[in-house]
Amino acid sequence: MKTQTMKALTFKRYGKSPEIGVADVPRPTLKANELLVHVHAASVNPVDNMILTGVFKPVLHFQLPATLGSDLAGVVTEVGSGVTRFKPGDNVFANIFDLGTGAIAEFAVVPEKLAALKPANLDFVQAASIPMVGLTSWQALKERANLRAGQKVFIPAGSGGIGTFAIQLAKHLGAKVGTTTSTGNVELVRSLGADEVVDYRKQEFEKVLRGYDAVLGTIRGDAIEKSLGILKPGGTIVSLVGPLDTAFARARRLNFVLEFVFGLMSRKIMRLAKKRDVTYSFLFARPDGAQLAEIGKLIEAERIQPVIDKVFPFEQAKEALAYLAQGHAKGKVVIKMR
Repeated sequence: MKTQTMKALTFKRYGKSPEIGVADVPRPTLKANELLVHVHAASVNPVDNMILTGVFKPVLHFQLPATLGSDLAGVVTEVGSGVTRFKPGDNVFANIFDLGTGAIAEFAVVPEKLAALKPANLDFVQAASIPMVGLTSWQALKERANLRAGQKVFIPAGSGGIGTFAIQLAKHLGAKVGTTTSTGNVELVRSLGADEVVDYRKQEFEKVLRGYDAVLGTIRGDAIEKSLGILKPGGTIVSLVGPLDTAFARARRLNFVLEFVFGLMSRKIMRLAKKRDVTYSFLFARPDGAQLAEIGKLIEAERIQPVIDKVFPFEQAKEALAYLAQGHAKGKVVIKMR
């Protein structure tokens, strides 16, 4: 029997020339607990570009060449023998991060527990923009920071993919939100609910903001250390950009060497945080269909709306990653598969 193939966006190696391109790959086969989804749209996230550099090689395991992407929306075409909650023809959205497989392809395999029904009021492009930013914001703000009504949270880069979603979720939770953005995006972040907006071209946030309960670390460089100064004692920093820490290594059951290395990487921020009586942790969002279904309900109730900057056709998927890497997207960058 001839193996069926499909088109997928793949990369061949880590580093400066990853050789990204659309290639023919074998169509995935299903296990009992999985769905085969005909992908209509997939979105790209900063982590996709980071994976290409090889920085996460010790943590994420791909067999090269590998398919890129983890956010998708599409139609179930086939279900495994053990699947009970979905049937062929269902419209779903999902995040399949860290499974060693990719979403920017004609078909994707999704474990049943990671899928959720697509919100009825979104099209496939809008739905594909949600999973990674939605789950990351949910796990950072609700689980880690335990954000409650009346508290203050700082979400820098408010006009980006994570920022546009996290601001809306924080407002839904009853929090006050501070953010940074450039002059041109001040109106956008205010419309999403930001209360204190710092134009980073004119002011430094650490000199303006005070008395915050939580910080969502979304910007590389020294922004994490600077944000220590705006937190109240007892506050929390949840970083999405590093440094990686020992707790992360343990949670992923990584070896002793990596645990030691991540401990060294985060030693300075841990010391500074302790001195100011705040907690620091690094977060790698995990796929979760039940949380995605909860997020879907908020979207259907119009408490949260997707913000999309640009949609690329599948043939230009490589350009979508390059565009995202420039760091100027307002909201999400999505690839329309068909």
